[in-house]
Amino acid sequence: MKLAFFDTKSYDRSSFEPLAAEYGVEIHFFDTKLSPDTAPLAHGCDAVCVFVNDNVNAEVIDILYEGGIRLICLRCAGYNNVDLTHAFGKIHVVHVPGYSPYAVAEHAAALLLTSVRRIHKAYNRTRDYNFSIAGLEGFDLHGKTVGVVGTGKIGRVFIDICRGFGMKVLAYDKFPAKDSGIDYVDLPTLFRESDIISFHCPLTDETFHLFDGKAVEQCKKGVILVNTSRGALIDAEALLDGIKARKIGGACLDVYEEEGDIFFEDRSGHIVDDDVLARLISMPNVIVTSHQAFLTQEALSNIATVTYENIRDFAAEGFSANELCYRCGRIDHCRKEGRERCF
Repeated sequence: MKLAFFDTKSYDRSSFEPLAAEYGVEIHFFDTKLSPDTAPLAHGCDAVCVFVNDNVNAEVIDILYEGGIRLICLRCAGYNNVDLTHAFGKIHVVHVPGYSPYAVAEHAAALLLTSVRRIHKAYNRTRDYNFSIAGLEGFDLHGKTVGVVGTGKIGRVFIDICRGFGMKVLAYDKFPAKDSGIDYVDLPTLFRESDIISFHCPLTDETFHLFDGKAVEQCKKGVILVNTSRGALIDAEALLDGIKARKIGGACLDVYEEEGDIFFEDRSGHIVDDDVLARLISMPNVIVTSHQAFLTQEALSNIATVTYENIRDFAAEGFSANELCYRCGRIDHCRKEGRERCF
């Protein structure tokens, strides 16, 4: 199998290259993101490997299909950047559903602790030999209520971490985990009663701007938001307005809804045109990291291994248990549960 690998970073090469020969894959690395302009680079290959900010829309899928591509490999769990409906019948799509829930959940907890204990501000002070602690007052997590939106693998690991701190946990999920002992409530109740809200759900049409201006109004004054899932779960302008109104006490963001042309790149020598992001970063109670919650040695190793296994299974059997399509999971269309081809 020949694999066209888009949006390549150094950590991708170090995790994927050592295993290529073992799985019989010939990799062609491209630094550029996948888009209509760059899709022809994949011609002559059997599959493409893409990440969260690659554009896999209908136009791109048609270009790939005409060039002989029959498999799109997402080296991530989320797939909101892929037009699955248009891909059906043309190109099979696979993903990595569970590379390391601990990596993402632990990063969410690290952001939260950094924010509420002002660790980032203390670090900057001591680097300048300023050892004053005035203005660094935080608060205990113990006894606080955390609302967790999404209780898949990552959400449940984050819940375990929060329980370890002695926090009360409320949760919302369209499909609650059975016999989990989790206290599920509706979203308005979660927004109203939570001191901290952490998002761990996929981005879909239903969850787009799940947290908007109306949600801000429902929240406690001083609520802390944590988002390590997908940026567009939160309406960034509503978030900024809530911070300026002193309703939102802090935000910990590893993702941003317009991150596609910004995150993963060195923009330190450029003017950022996104005024909302620039304002958020300038706020003293906002922490932004560049979609790095997944970035651990264990997660990178698992991502590479599962991606190669997806390719191997597709080459050998014609399908993978990790295949995605617009019908999967819908009772009225598909009940294959990973045991056969989608088409």
